[in-house]
Formats: sequence, C-alpha cells, structure tokens
Amino acid sequence: MVTCPGSIMALSLVDLCAKEVVRDHSSSSRWLGCVPRELYRPLLDAAFAHCRPLAIGELVQRWPDRTLTVGGRRPGQSPPNRLCVQALLLGDLAKGVRRRMEIQRKNGIIEPNEDSVNTDPEHIMVHVRADLFVNARSWDRVCGALTSQGPLRLHCRFLRVEELLASSIASMLAMIPKQCLLGVDIRYSNLGVSGLGLLLPLLSPFRLVKSLKLHYCNLDVHRDLPGQEKALRDMSQGLGELHCLRQLSLTALRLPGHLRMLLSSLSQPLEVLELPYLSLTPADLTYLSCSPHASSLQRLDLSENRIDESSVPSMLRLFSQASLSLCHLSLCGCGLNDSLLGRLLPALSCCRALQSLRLALNPLSLGGLLSLVKTATGIPSLSLLLYPNPLEEYEVYFTKHEHLILMFMLCYAETVAVVWIWAYQHLCVQLRIQYIIECLQIIL
Repeated sequence: MVTCPGSIMALSLVDLCAKEVVRDHSSSSRWLGCVPRELYRPLLDAAFAHCRPLAIGELVQRWPDRTLTVGGRRPGQSPPNRLCVQALLLGDLAKGVRRRMEIQRKNGIIEPNEDSVNTDPEHIMVHVRADLFVNARSWDRVCGALTSQGPLRLHCRFLRVEELLASSIASMLAMIPKQCLLGVDIRYSNLGVSGLGLLLPLLSPFRLVKSLKLHYCNLDVHRDLPGQEKALRDMSQGLGELHCLRQLSLTALRLPGHLRMLLSSLSQPLEVLELPYLSLTPADLTYLSCSPHASSLQRLDLSENRIDESSVPSMLRLFSQASLSLCHLSLCGCGLNDSLLGRLLPALSCCRALQSLRLALNPLSLGGLLSLVKTATGIPSLSLLLYPNPLEEYEVYFTKHEHLILMFMLCYAETVAVVWIWAYQHLCVQLRIQYIIECLQIIL
C-alpha cells in the first residue's frame, strides 16, 4: 500500500501501475495483447477513475469474463464521466463476449453452466444492470432503453420515480425485467389511496424487492373517499406479496390508525422503518411495540408524530424490544418536553447498539438537555447526537457561559464525535469536537 499525507484512501501498487498504463492510449496496442485476465478489473477501474474513455472501449471489447460489473462508488469518489459511460455502452461489449467464446470453442474450453445460455455468437445478449431515475423529462428515453431490441438488455436494480401518474408508473413497471429489481422509490407523485392500491399489487412479481419508499404521494385517509377502504386493503395485500421486503419508508402519508393493517400483512420482520409525518395514533404505537418488527428494527424514524403521556408505555416497550438491534433512532419534532424525555431516557440508555440519536425540534430546557447528554455519554456506540437549542436561549437570562457548559460536557463525551445543534428557526451549525475544545481552551 502507498499512502500520502492527509489522504483518505490508500492506493495499492497495482492501482498506481494501472493508472500509468491507461494514461497513454497510444501505447495500448503494445499491452492489450498480453494483459493477464486478473488485471482487466484494475485497468478498467483506473480508466473510469481518470476519465480514459478510449481505454475503456478497448478493454470492454476484450473483456475476458461473462459478467462486467461497474458501479459502487467509494466515499468521496465522483460519479463516472458521461463519456466513460458512453464508451462502456458503445464499446461493442457483445463483440467482446463473442470473441472470447469463439476462442474458447477453438480451444475446447466449456464454462460451467454454459449449456443454460444461448452460446450462438450471433445471439449473445449483454445485460446492463443500472439504477434508474425517471421523471416526465426522462420518461421517453428510459422507456426506449427498456424496450430496445439490440444486443444490450437494460435491467433496473433500484427505481426512483418522481412526479409521475400512477398509470405511467404502472407502465414503467411492466417494462422492467422482473429478475433483479431490489428497490422502488416513489416521490412527489399525486397517487392517493387509489393510486397506491393500484401500484403495490403490481410489485408482487418482483420477488427480490427489499426496499420500498413512498414519499409525499398525497395520501390522506382523513378525507373520506369512495372505495378508500378497498384501496387500503389492496395496499396491505400488495405489501404482503413482497416477501423479501426489509426496508419500508412512508413519508407524509396521513394514515392514522392504519399501521396494523399495513404492517401485519408482511411475512418477514422489517429492519428499517421510517414513518415521518404519518399522524400516528397511540394505538399505532401500541401495535408497533408489540409487533414482530420491534425486535428486528435497526433504523426507526418516527419524526413529526406527536408523542404524549398515553404513548409513553408503548415507547418504553418498543425500546425494550429493540434494545439489541436498534442503531439509528429519530424522534425529531415529536413534542417531547423534559418530563416525557426523562421517562424515556432510562429505556434509551439500554439501547447499547445505538449509533445516532436525533431529537431536534423538541421543546427541551437546559436541564432536559443536560439529562440527555448524561444519558448519551453512557452509550458507548453513539457517534451522533442531534438536539434542539434549549428553551432558555430564547429568554434574556440564558447566558453564553451556560451554553458553553453544555458544549463542554459534550466535548469530553468520547463517544459523541459530531454534535449538531438545531434551532427552531431551522438554522443549524455543525460543531466538531476538536474545534470546540480549542475554543474552550482559549475562553477558559
């Protein structure tokens, strides 16, 4: 490994050599004919990382394997250049696969499971698996790509749809191959109960779907509409057909009192459940705390759902059930005051796997925040604490010294790496611990 001062990622000697090799395309004729099979991947990665579309085209034509996987960006890495993606798709990948198979046939080499694939060189199909973002502007192009009859076959891994009608989304789902869709994300679409009742059953043929996100789809059961109950039952039945579903995100779908109907149909417990702005009732929280999902939850978001005295027993039971699995919890804007939070903190302290805790936009005083900090410092895995400005900050007698004391306590909590302060005016300032410590040393 070769590292540079201040660098985040270490480069191996193979990566450095691959970078130098693909840099000069004029020399490709000398090295392409003698590249070992195991070096194609680092060479292709280097060509993508340093924007060498000509090298990408050459490598794709000679690709030695049946499968070519591109994607999975590292943290901080830029998305691939458009020219590089075009070089990948236009590099006659089918020709490269046919060439390799012809060589294998001449040498009498037969790969495992080859009899299950059409090995006629004139009928080789190249399957491209991609994450698709579809809106009104990209609709025609995506539909054309999905229905093209050339040697490339487009498959969708994760589908994100914005501002489309239910009928358009249904048409899109009919075009997508059923084998590899893993997630669906529908946002800002005027679907209503009837639209979701139509779409969710259409997902049942996609057996591998693990993630479903529905954000701002204009669903509000407060409005009594004809056929609403049947549509809700269709939604529940559609969810029940997704046997691999592990993540469910429902944002701003006004469904008070209907959580049992939706979640009870699921055959497997969820690992991620995000329900912000869902108008949950105490009965909904009671069901959730007793459901099979409670003990499997790794991420839970109940932001902007009011939690009052009647909900506290359910929340305590929920935290107890999830104490071994829960890693991320968000209770922003739930109306938690000092009294309510004080009753929840003992149960939260038992969640030993908790990595992030978000409690912004709750009416907490300085005393409530100090209790929260004390509990947070006792959770060894906690790395992110999000909390509101104390109520006293909006009063004349709250001094800068008192705020510094609170910050001082957080600074020396070794488990809290980054602290976020959110004000009610939605202003936020990120305070990193080292910077705060340096400031305190100067002031004190």
